[in-house]
Formats: sequence, structure tokens, C-alpha cells
Amino acid sequence: MANVTLKGGVVKEYENGTTAMDIAKSIGMGLYKAVCICKINGEYQDLRTPITGDCELEFLTFEDDEEAKRTFRHTASHILAQAVKRLYPEAKLAIGPSIANGFYYDFDVEKPFLPEDLEKIEAEMKKIVKEKLPLERFEMTPDEAIKYYEDKGEIYKVELVKEHADKGENISFYKQGEFTELCAGPHIPDTGRIKAFKLTSATGAYWRGSEKNKMLQRIYATAFTKQADLDAYLEAIEEAKKRDHRKLGRELGLFALRDEAPGMPFFLPKGMVLRNTLINYWRDVHKKWGYYEISTPQIMRRSLWETSGHWDHYHDDMYTTVIDGEDFAIKPMNCPGSILVYELEPHSYKEMPLRYGELGKVHRNELSGALHGLFRVRCFTQDDAHILLAPEQIRDEVVRIAQLFDEVYTLFGLPYEIELSTMPEDHIGSEEDWEIATKALADAITSVGKTYIINEGDGAFYGPKLDFHIKDSLGRTWQCGTIQLDYQLPGRFNLEYTGSDGEKHTPVMIHRVVFGSIERFIGVITEHFAGAFPIWLAPVQVKLLPIADRHHDYAFEIAKKLEAKGIRCEVDTRSEKTGYKIREAQLQKIPYMLLMGDKDIEGKCVSVRKRGEGDIGAMGVDEFVEMAAKQIESKEIF
Repeated sequence: MANVTLKGGVVKEYENGTTAMDIAKSIGMGLYKAVCICKINGEYQDLRTPITGDCELEFLTFEDDEEAKRTFRHTASHILAQAVKRLYPEAKLAIGPSIANGFYYDFDVEKPFLPEDLEKIEAEMKKIVKEKLPLERFEMTPDEAIKYYEDKGEIYKVELVKEHADKGENISFYKQGEFTELCAGPHIPDTGRIKAFKLTSATGAYWRGSEKNKMLQRIYATAFTKQADLDAYLEAIEEAKKRDHRKLGRELGLFALRDEAPGMPFFLPKGMVLRNTLINYWRDVHKKWGYYEISTPQIMRRSLWETSGHWDHYHDDMYTTVIDGEDFAIKPMNCPGSILVYELEPHSYKEMPLRYGELGKVHRNELSGALHGLFRVRCFTQDDAHILLAPEQIRDEVVRIAQLFDEVYTLFGLPYEIELSTMPEDHIGSEEDWEIATKALADAITSVGKTYIINEGDGAFYGPKLDFHIKDSLGRTWQCGTIQLDYQLPGRFNLEYTGSDGEKHTPVMIHRVVFGSIERFIGVITEHFAGAFPIWLAPVQVKLLPIADRHHDYAFEIAKKLEAKGIRCEVDTRSEKTGYKIREAQLQKIPYMLLMGDKDIEGKCVSVRKRGEGDIGAMGVDEFVEMAAKQIESKEIF
């Protein structure tokens, strides 16, 4: 018999060999139907796993746990693959992982999947769900697994198995009906539990993400436990399409993407107004928080990047050139430039922390298939800062940075979560230094009452980091801000400062960004606000609409008053109907429209229309100007 500790510390006795699924059923059918996977002594396991001794057992539902969601959706990807093989037996299977909010599967097929194909596949998936096929785990030796897939002509599976063959361990598989899949698991008990799913799109994807490999067909999909949740998600997807920053960028005249410069956006006049307003805000915030703005060169010698470690750890993502027979690189990062600035003169502990801020343009050789609007580009402006400080100042400085981040994200109405990324395999520096640095970041964040989650092994090669994941109005998360603690680069460049003891010491370096990049942040807030930017950010803040030609002079008089207060405005003097002009201004998402006719001139007022509210009545000209100016100054959101 085994003593099993359940939720709340309750201990129950079960016979050895009893499965977690049987235990769930004994507790109640509600739990049995809802549970996806379990944890046995802290490890995720299938519900079919037998209990073999005393243990702690925790049941996890779709709503409880991210791993349970991933398991549920990964099982759905097996159903997708089984359906495709039933309908297209010649299709070759590649991979089918779960991803954020869904899953996908890659197939090697003769012709791309069309919308009507997705409908057929969905219908077949529904049949598989109705069959309630159990998912049963078994193992093969590497040789058996290779032969199994070679006999079936599954070349991609053979490649995957061979990568694990050197370990000498058995390979795990899951079987559901006639379909068998190479998989580490875990999985939910049977296909009958996947009732609410939708195939959302099909697109091309290179095998292993490399342009050197064959183009496969990728089917994207999602799955939920309830149809209502699926419907809500699909509605959110449609809303996201309306908010797509690439679409809004075109419609609002913000930026353009051209084939002549892949991944390198062109900012248009209105986009430059938005961009410069954001940059001016960045400058004001950083001046208030004690940063010195600098600018460093775009191209620097290879020897600099070798010393920094980027040449060895980041070379494939760098653009390089030769000048006078010598290797140079276009900077992918701003940090080595800040180090060169620090080296220009001696420093004392009295200057510390020394904060350099830089709006530095960087270039990175991203794969063409990964490029996506302003979110993934090859050329962008990082709102960087590099802080040189004494080790004993780390905690207070990280607290200070976190407070700056909170101020910025709160202004935009963006809640956030914090992730602590720890030492990766390709790190530089000792494990002891990494342990000290990681603890310093964790202590600083907890000291200001914030919580964080651990992201194992995803730190920068030179140090651990805190990533700030902001949440937009649709509930999507975006990694923007980061705080990276670096004990390595100052030592590699032999940086020094004179301490209070009169001796030379090596400073610590903090790398941090708040927006992440100007371009990406513009993309994020464009979708967050659906293009209806707060009045202080809006490229055009007020649109003046004279009713007839005789009202033009009055409109331009008001425009002068607005401009004198720094309010951005346009006068629409076109010979179009007023209703048409109003509709166009609405599509441009302009915060205020001012209409003026004979009565307005007589009363020295304007008829005001506010975005989102419509007609709010007549106001005196000076009264409106004062109101708009205050809203802009306070950075009001509406």
C-alpha cells in the first residue's frame, strides 16, 4: 500500500499500481473529467502513471496550470496530425508543439493547404474526438525507432530520432488508435476530451527554421476545454486583426515596410511625430532620474567586439564589413560604446552610479522568415542605458530602475509581470559571480513588493536579467523592459574606479531598456490603443472642420491659437461634405474635431466632437484650448 498526500495535506492509502487517473475518479467525477495531468512528487506525469510508493500527488486542470494547458493543446496537435495522415496518407510528419494560446504542426505535402482543406481536416479531427481514443505511452530502442520510421518513409522523424540515439536511452512514443507519434509527453488520457478547437491558418515554414531546408506547410490551431472560451478567443483574434499595427500603420500614415529594405521600417511624417514625441518623453523621464545622454558610433573595430565577447557569442547575428583591410562590425548592441565613453577619463566612487542613456540604432541579422512589422526588424533604436556602479549599490539601483519602469508602464496603462532569467550554458564568468548577481536581482525586486517567475537558463551570456512583460488591452504579453546585471564586461575591458579606500576597483555594469526598442514599443502601443493614441501622443491632436468656405479664416485663427500652445492641428478646407470630413477624421482616430459655422463665429466658440463620445457641445475657443493643453500636459488617456 502507498500513502498518497493530496491537496490540503490529506493523506489517503491506495494499493501500489493504482493510477493517478483512478485516484482522481475515486475523489469525484467532476475532478476526473476536468483534470489534464498530475504532479507526482513535483514532476509532471500522465494520469495513467501508476503510483508505486508513498508520494505527494497534485491534480492539474486546464485552468490551474500552464503546463496543463500545453499538455491539452499538444494532445490536440496529435489529433491534427492523425487527421492529416488519414486524409493525406503521403504527408510527411515533422513537429507539432504547443505554443502560446495554441499549437501548430508542420507537414511535408505536395500542395499548400487551402481553406477548404482546413475544413476537411477539422471535420476529421471531430471524428477522432468522438472515437475517444486512449493515448498510450510505450518505448522503443533508438534502432527500433529509426527502423520504424524508415519503413514508413518519415524522414523528419528519422532525423529527430537519430539526434537522441547517441544517448543510448529508449525513445518514448504515444499511440492513439492507428496513429503513433514520437513524443516525450505527458498527454491527457484520451482524444474525447478535446472538444473545442479551431484550425486558424496555414502557412509555409522552413524545416528547423532554416532557409537552407525545405519549405513545409504549417497549420496553426488552438484548443480550449469549453466552446465559450474558444469563441471568446476567436473574437479576440478578430479584434487583434483590426488592431494589427501593420494595417494601422498604413491607414494612419505612420510607417511603411519596403522590399528594398527588408526589416528596416520607413517612418512617415505622422509616424515621426509619434516617434519624436515618445523620444522626448523618454528624454524627460531619464533626465529626471539622473541619466546622461550619449551617442556612440554605428561601426566599430572587430577587436572591440572580440573583447566584449560579441564576436564569439553573437557573430552570426552581426553585419560586418572591411575598412582599410580590417574587420569592422555594425553594432548589434550599444554596451561596448558606453564602455568606451567610460574609459575616456578616470572615475571615483563619488560619481557612482554613473548612468549613460543612449537612443542607439542597432542592426541585427534576423532571418527573413522571422521579420514581422515593427515587432521583429533588422534595424531598430534601443532606448538603452548602461549604469556603472559599485557592487554594494546594486540593490538600490535595481529598485530605482524598477520604479522608473513602473512610472512609464503605468502612464500607458500597461500592467506587467517580471521574469528572472538565470545562467545559460554559453555563459562567461564564474558560477559564483552568476549566483551573486542572480541573488542581487531577486532581492531588489522582492524588496519593492514585486514578485517574479524563474526562466531557467535564459540569461544573457554575460549575466542574469529581469525581463518585464507588459500586458496590453487584449491581454497579450510583450517583453519590453529588461534589467541585465553584468560582472563580466567591466572586467574584460579592465574598467576601474577609485574607491573610498583609495584603491582601484572594478565596477559592475547594468544594461537596461524600458521600451525595448522605439520601433517595437510603437507597434505595441499602436495595437494596445487600436491606433487611438492618447492626446499627448496623437500625431494630429485636433482637426478643424469649417462648414463652408466663408468659415476658413475663422478656422485658421483658431489653428494659430492651438499652435501657440503647442497643440498639433490641421484645418480641412476641402470642398467635401461635413459628414464625409467627420468620418475621415474618425478613421484617423483624431482626439478632437472642431466644427465651425456662422453661429460659432458669432458666439466666438466651436462645436466640439470628442473621440469615443461624439458631439459634446459648444465651447469657447479659449476654454477649449486651455482644456486640451491641460490634457496634453497631464498625458491623459481617453
